[in-house]
Amino acid sequence: MRNETVFTNARVVLADEVIHGSVRVVDGAIVDVAGSTSTAGEDLQGDFLMPGLVEVHTDQVEAHFQPRPKRYWDPIPAVIAHDAQMAASGMTTVLDALRIGTGPTDGNNMAKNARTLVDAVVHAAESGLLRADHFVHLRCEVSTPDVVDVFDEVGGHERVRMVSLMDHTPGQRQYADVEAFRTYMVGKGRLTNDEFEDHVAELHRLSARYADSHRRLMAERATGRGITMAAHDDATQAHVDEGVALGVGISEFPTTVDAARAARAAGQLVVMGAPNIVRGGSHSGNVAASDLLAAGLLDILSSDYVPASPLQAAFLLFARGDVTLSEASKLVSANPARAIGLGDRGVIAPGKRADLIRVHAYDEAPGEQHPLGVPVPIVRGVWRQGDRVA
Repeated sequence: MRNETVFTNARVVLADEVIHGSVRVVDGAIVDVAGSTSTAGEDLQGDFLMPGLVEVHTDQVEAHFQPRPKRYWDPIPAVIAHDAQMAASGMTTVLDALRIGTGPTDGNNMAKNARTLVDAVVHAAESGLLRADHFVHLRCEVSTPDVVDVFDEVGGHERVRMVSLMDHTPGQRQYADVEAFRTYMVGKGRLTNDEFEDHVAELHRLSARYADSHRRLMAERATGRGITMAAHDDATQAHVDEGVALGVGISEFPTTVDAARAARAAGQLVVMGAPNIVRGGSHSGNVAASDLLAAGLLDILSSDYVPASPLQAAFLLFARGDVTLSEASKLVSANPARAIGLGDRGVIAPGKRADLIRVHAYDEAPGEQHPLGVPVPIVRGVWRQGDRVA
């Protein structure tokens, strides 16, 4: 017997337009999209029906696993709680970004925690415990001694779909302004001001010893396993050229317009954090995502450190008139799906997976941050392959 659902009276967000109509789903796939005012089906009462969001970079599973410094939660319940938050934020596909590579302030548990969390995400996903479809994104800190060894232990899982090559050594890339790095490290309580200078010197020593060779070795491994590869925090043409030579296809969080422009010229997709849009700029003082969008250099928005931010950013950009809602949806659904090779989702169209979200736009009253008001998206329903999951 076929499992059939019809969503009616919806504002359906398609690839190029928004229609008032209906969507028919059979056995987990979309089979028909039609303009209609009929209410014969599940009446969405005029709410938006959008493709489920595809998230390529969220750090939040680590926060659920370690909710306080040196205090760890059971990994499976941590992943389940994280998944619930992501689904409630409209995400039906999630790449959990797990850092590998033990730095000077990470203690001795970093590599162990990476193994634990990769195993937990894979187990929970393959056991049917999760609302969204979860994969793994390994954030590889190339200037650390153990990053290659840890990748060799955890990088063989089939759900590892993305690798980013990171180097957070202060004085370049994300932390070109060393004082911004001081603010982060001291503000997080990881260091005192007196300890900071020695820490920076140690990071430079490690980068000089490991960064170039480990970047090359990680790229070889990712390429050999067919894993999508991203450069992280590129700032210059030279950074982009280095990534191109290694086979990088995604520019993740470029810090300058020049780097984003070079990435686009090289055929890379440009990812920026949605919090950058919502907050109005970078917390590190780097290029604003809205400036890249205006220059036609932005392809994907990710949640980074705020799960609700991609959908909120999409509606904010729409409300400001920067993009249509269909264009905003591409930034958080179609484009990230394409970037990681999941062409079966990310759009509402016949033959695609019925990964769908129902969104009500609540009109927030004008305030200091948004004098004209702004629609606040509220996720009222989430379907994964046609099954209601949230």
